[in-house]
Amino acid sequence: MTASCTRLAARSPTPGLLEAVADKLLSGRGIWPAVPAIIALTVVAVIPFIILLSLGFSQIEMERGTIVSQSFTLDYLINALSDPLYWTTFQRSMTLALTTTVLCLVLGYPVAYLYLIGGRWTRRAILILTIAPLLTSGIVRTYAWLVILGGRGVVNTALMQMGLIDRPLRIVNTHVAVLIGMVQIHLPVMILPLIALMARQDRRLEEASYNLGASRLGTLWHVILPMSAPAIGTGTALVFTLSYTTFVVPQLLGGGNYLNAATMIYEQVVYSLEWSKGSVSALILMASCLVVLTLIAMATSRITRWTKGRDA
Repeated sequence: MTASCTRLAARSPTPGLLEAVADKLLSGRGIWPAVPAIIALTVVAVIPFIILLSLGFSQIEMERGTIVSQSFTLDYLINALSDPLYWTTFQRSMTLALTTTVLCLVLGYPVAYLYLIGGRWTRRAILILTIAPLLTSGIVRTYAWLVILGGRGVVNTALMQMGLIDRPLRIVNTHVAVLIGMVQIHLPVMILPLIALMARQDRRLEEASYNLGASRLGTLWHVILPMSAPAIGTGTALVFTLSYTTFVVPQLLGGGNYLNAATMIYEQVVYSLEWSKGSVSALILMASCLVVLTLIAMATSRITRWTKGRDA
């Protein structure tokens, strides 16, 4: 019996390289299941981004549409950092993104809290109203704001019929219109992480706070708000990233004269065909965004440790 098993094992073919790789991919252990996604992201995102950024540090000479020479240079980066237009543009983008993030948090947290204390039908209605806008393209929602805020839109028509104004207000192509569109489009991104975390909270802590004599406002401030700090950090990071790098909303609601970082990069690459300047602008945009995200992560981690230490 032992000899026959030995001969059978010797005859069985050893698994090939493809079979071994497939087995590791399907095993669900380690980093192997993520290998296909890593390869796809590397091909479609990382490599093109590296090529784009390399243009910002290259002095390119072309003749008849062909690259003749390409040399390393820091001139584009130095010129960008010393140009007041860059500082003004990125300051406007940063201010717009931070304002949008704060407004989304102020408007979104009460919705998430209502989801926490509401009944079954209230929770369903909040989920539907939060997710439904995400099923529509951001471009469509932005065009809807053009209709609402336009000279003959819903807002101006209602104000004129009520006798509050004599002529239509100029809302579109202003900073206010851009801010309204940004808050409405990115608000669900803030609400969903808050709802996801609050749905997992232990309601016994809230009941214990009430039993110890705390009011609803005190329970919200001392129990619910500290426990939702990780969700606040996640929502803040998502909304800030989307608001800081957005292109569609400022381009449509702000008009052609509204310049932020994304529209500046678009004009440099598409209209002016200055790829080196555009790549340097993209590098500055990415670096400044990473700095703010790092600060948000550090603040969230610190607040979370503080609340855990206080609870202990």
